[in-house]
Amino acid sequence: MSEWLVLSLAMAAACAVVLTIVVINHRRIPEDDDPSETPDVIEYMTMMIGVIYAIVLGLAIAGVWEARGAAQETVRQEAQALHEISARAEVYPREVRDRIRADVDAYVSHVVDDEWKHMSETGELSDEGTALLEKVRRSVTDYRPANDFEGQAYQPLVDQVAAADDARNARGQNAGETMPGVVWFGLIVGALVTVGLIFTLQIRRTGRELLLAGLFSVLIAFLLFLIWDFDAPYGRGMSATATPFTDLFPRLDR
Repeated sequence: MSEWLVLSLAMAAACAVVLTIVVINHRRIPEDDDPSETPDVIEYMTMMIGVIYAIVLGLAIAGVWEARGAAQETVRQEAQALHEISARAEVYPREVRDRIRADVDAYVSHVVDDEWKHMSETGELSDEGTALLEKVRRSVTDYRPANDFEGQAYQPLVDQVAAADDARNARGQNAGETMPGVVWFGLIVGALVTVGLIFTLQIRRTGRELLLAGLFSVLIAFLLFLIWDFDAPYGRGMSATATPFTDLFPRLDR
């Protein structure tokens, strides 16, 4: 199911539930009821709870957005390190250079074509990707430089392999959902409490009040969806992408 369809259904359901409760509740209010009799303390508490929940929502959105940004930066660092390996191998003999570049291309192709989907579905890296990166490491480290010029390029190449491996491990650690279950429990309960408090203000069935109640519930549903969508940095609609790989390795004909 598309994430946008999920969003539309969630907002429509939230709005429908709130408006239904408003209509049902309005029928139970006696004709002589005076909405101006709402105690000031209820209005104050409703406002304070709304403000606190807004702060919590803001922190949650900032957290998942920062995690997504960090995930995208990790992908860029991994792709850049692999690109440096491929470029710096130019100083090696043709046979060695071609072998290193072929191993790098095989790894990048696997990440873009296979591992990315596997990672988004399972939240884990693939064993084949790990093996392909290890093959790149062996191609770089097993070669003995034949002269000082090649020797000067050897250690930077080894460092770039280590940087790619470190970025890959970071990508694997961020592959799953980042928000703990207890945080989701607090966000959902807070949403229910915040939306439910609008009924303490004796909301009526006028067009203006129904519109505001509906928009408020839709906004809460949208913000929760936004947090959920960003919560898996590599797995959902607005997730980090493999674009750095395809940009730095255009020869692979993505």
